[in-house]
Amino acid sequence: MRVLLGSNLLCWAIFVEAATLVVNIEIKAHLFYPAEVIVPANTKVKLLIHNMDSSPEEFESYELNREKVILGNSKAVVFIGPLAPGEYPFFGEFNMTTALGKVIVN
Repeated sequence: MRVLLGSNLLCWAIFVEAATLVVNIEIKAHLFYPAEVIVPANTKVKLLIHNMDSSPEEFESYELNREKVILGNSKAVVFIGPLAPGEYPFFGEFNMTTALGKVIVN
């Protein structure tokens, strides 16, 4: 019985991971690409952020309650949601005048 239960839990975990929406964001020349991402309401989303610059950047959002330092030439994952419809701005802490973006939730 324990083996069967363990197998079922593993299958459920794989299904939940596969069901998570993945949004790719790149940082190039201290800018987010795309600067606006659209995601569905009430859905967990995995932001896969790839910093193409050689210098680190910090993904930060007060509205999303998230912050994550992403080293140069590396990737990081930030989970958000489920979120209510609206706009949720984010910015690069180390380049606040150029690294600006937002998540638009419909």
